[in-house]
Amino acid sequence: MQLLTIQRILGILLTLFSITMLPPILVSWLYQDGEATAFITAFGLLITIGALLWLPARHHRKELKIRDGFIVVVMFWLALGFSGSLPFFLSTDPLMSVTDAVFESMSGLTTTGSTVLTGLDDLPKSILFYRQFLQWLGGMGIVVLAVAILPLLGVGGMQLYRAETPGPMKDAKLTPRITETAKALWYIYMSLTIACAVAYHWAGMTWFDAIGHSFSTVAIGGFSTHDASIGYFNSGLIEMIAVIFMLISALNFSLHFIAWRNRSFKHYWRDSELRVFLSIMFVVSMVTFGYLLVTSSVDGTALAARQAIFQTVSIGSTAGFATADFAYWPGFLPILLLFTSYIGGCAFSTGGGMKVIRVMLLFKQGYREVLRLIHPNGVFAIRVNGKALPAKVVGAVWGFFALYVFCFTIMHLALMSTGLDVVTSFSAVTACLNNLGPGLGDVAANFSDINNTSKWILCVAMLLGRLEIFTLLVLLTPAFWRR
Repeated sequence: MQLLTIQRILGILLTLFSITMLPPILVSWLYQDGEATAFITAFGLLITIGALLWLPARHHRKELKIRDGFIVVVMFWLALGFSGSLPFFLSTDPLMSVTDAVFESMSGLTTTGSTVLTGLDDLPKSILFYRQFLQWLGGMGIVVLAVAILPLLGVGGMQLYRAETPGPMKDAKLTPRITETAKALWYIYMSLTIACAVAYHWAGMTWFDAIGHSFSTVAIGGFSTHDASIGYFNSGLIEMIAVIFMLISALNFSLHFIAWRNRSFKHYWRDSELRVFLSIMFVVSMVTFGYLLVTSSVDGTALAARQAIFQTVSIGSTAGFATADFAYWPGFLPILLLFTSYIGGCAFSTGGGMKVIRVMLLFKQGYREVLRLIHPNGVFAIRVNGKALPAKVVGAVWGFFALYVFCFTIMHLALMSTGLDVVTSFSAVTACLNNLGPGLGDVAANFSDINNTSKWILCVAMLLGRLEIFTLLVLLTPAFWRR
């Protein structure tokens, strides 16, 4: 294990992260909100710590192994969570404890969108911008960004990329070189962000709100600059723009890359994961719309359709924006929407959840077992897009699902042991493990009222969800540390 090489990379990445304090400083000066000092102090601390880590190990450039990549990613995300909390803790408005600051930072960077802050409409603009910016950085993964713009990381880039990217098939590269792959992803990501911001502004948002919401929409994060979230604007046009960009961002980014490279959209509908994802969104939207009408929970057919489509896509893609308090919708609807978040977005997207491809494979495996009962001697391959998948991929999906259920159960019980009720603890773990944001019960509006122990547990849940279970849990196995 190349400890000095790992230290050098962490120093570089922390120094890189310190630069993220500069845009909020400019925003603070522009709006004269008095919070520039917090960001300047955080910048100084982070660049100093990064330099102290880098200097003693600056000449160590040995190749990273797969284990080293996992360590770098996990350590860096932990460091990010605490480093990103510095401006929140140092700010004078709002006044936040260490626990709340770390929770808000981790929620932003993991694109969860759960918040402990209230009164967003009156907060300093720099703090609001910083929250949105954190989600944008976390959306594609700041480690991938580092690989894209820091070729000096050397030949170990693929190990970082494998540990960071979501989805069950992490070996796929869009271009022959990993640095070029990361750059391609970020070009697409930035282009979507710019297009989303322009669309929001055209629909009636101020440039500040448009840029802030484009950050969290493309990142599928859910943070907003207003307490009422997207509902603040009360605009059907803005909501539909959000729906379109949430759907685009929840799709596999390799599909966007192929569309950009080939100047063609034909391949989109050929992708079975995309078809399943859109089908799920359509069915859940129709069920939600029908039940809202039957129960007369919303005034008017048009408003019912609007809210049903928006909340289904928002929760199903794990963005977590709101135009209505879905937690208070009648009957089974709140639970249905939460369960939809377990499926989440497609692999290789900015969405959370288990990913559509895994759910597809689980159902295909279940159906294959039924066929084997009928035809014991038959051979049935599991196919995706016409190609048979290796047995190790299917086995990995079942392993992921088992660990997902196990982690959920343990954290659900842990939250209940701190005094939270069943509904609150269930929805809180669901919201954080799926990187969703809003929950039910005491966390329907925000997470400010739950105890500190629960917040730390939920920070772990966010990190597990962002790194998709294996990347974090692999470090806890004795086999990982054996030579």
